[in-house]
Amino acid sequence: MEMVSRQPHQPDVGAYMSELGRRARIASRVMARMDTAAKDAALAAIANALENASQHLLAENRRDLDAGERNGLDAALLDRLALTDQRVRTMAEGLRQLMAHADPVGEITELKERPSGIQVGKMRVPLGVIGIIYESRPNVTADAAGLCLKSGNAAILRGGSEAICSNGAIATCIRMGLSAAGLPADAIQVVEITDRAVVGELVRMKEHIDVIVPRGGKGLIGRISQEALVPVIKHLDGVCHVYIDDRANVEKAMKIAFNAKTQRYGTCNTMETLLVARGMTEQVLPRLANMYREVGVELRGCPNTRALIPEIAVASDEDWSTEYLAPILAIRVIDTLDQAIEHIHAYGSGHTDAIVTEDLTRARRFLREVDSSSVMVNASTRFADGYEYGLGAEIGISTDKLHARGPVGLEGLTSQKFIVLGDGHIRE
Repeated sequence: MEMVSRQPHQPDVGAYMSELGRRARIASRVMARMDTAAKDAALAAIANALENASQHLLAENRRDLDAGERNGLDAALLDRLALTDQRVRTMAEGLRQLMAHADPVGEITELKERPSGIQVGKMRVPLGVIGIIYESRPNVTADAAGLCLKSGNAAILRGGSEAICSNGAIATCIRMGLSAAGLPADAIQVVEITDRAVVGELVRMKEHIDVIVPRGGKGLIGRISQEALVPVIKHLDGVCHVYIDDRANVEKAMKIAFNAKTQRYGTCNTMETLLVARGMTEQVLPRLANMYREVGVELRGCPNTRALIPEIAVASDEDWSTEYLAPILAIRVIDTLDQAIEHIHAYGSGHTDAIVTEDLTRARRFLREVDSSSVMVNASTRFADGYEYGLGAEIGISTDKLHARGPVGLEGLTSQKFIVLGDGHIRE
């Protein structure tokens, strides 16, 4: 199939989105009955199409980058927008990795015989039609398409206007792969218009969309949460904590606290606040301050922290609830485990929090009482990731409690229904 550069056009937004939704609903019913072999064949075909079209993808991405530079996008945004040969190969490899994961659809669990003789269990089923709204990274188009496809869903993908050419080229590869595997082309639809009204339409299409998954900045997700009539799987921000208990192993604490902040700065599972038990301050804070200083991390501390490291800035109350996504770290000295938990509940975002301790009782209390989507003992918060959890690719990390929580992989894009097996049983 010839690769075509798509020029964005702006039809009537309401009619356009309604038609996408209607076609997605029809496709979702077909996808729900597709077997694993057909879905895996489509994943393989899409991966091959991406690799074969690599130069075309890079050319279309260059158009987006040139437009971004003209529009004043900063270096970090341009980096997230950019495709390279390696990033195209990574997209394709991610789809092939999904083929190796078990298909959750149709799994029957908890099957039990009741006194009446019927058997009652649960079957895992697709959610239906998933609307995904995201910014900048065009690789999300391929990742989201693969996850929705493997989990038996149809999807409408709305990327940012800054990636319209890149996403259009990737969408062509997706359609080629679906067609090659005999799956409906409407199973994965990428919105081809840039009108901002698209988002408002998508989040209100109750008759066509079963769930919305937003990926982007706090402003985007906040807007969607306020406007949506469709259920939303979301996280607003990642204010993640590491608490160094006074019964921690010092060397473990140093490694974890350094890695949780510096392994990558711009991710939602990066530590933003370090809590240190008063009994550990002299052992860890001066050393950690030197380590952070060497890599350019700006420190902001409470009065007790500044008593040991007077050259750092004063932490304001706002710092405790800020997701920096940058080489900035807030540090607070804590008197007790209770106070650490209270601080996390007051300022955290329910994303990921960790304790470093050798005290099993305290570790269990922290696991039980900290109400976050991932809670860790003696490990860096950077492990809060679908790949690290063995889920493969993820659609995002949810800080909601319903219906999915934490990294949302294949299982998170399904639901369960009760099934009953009988043999002519009637209720007396």
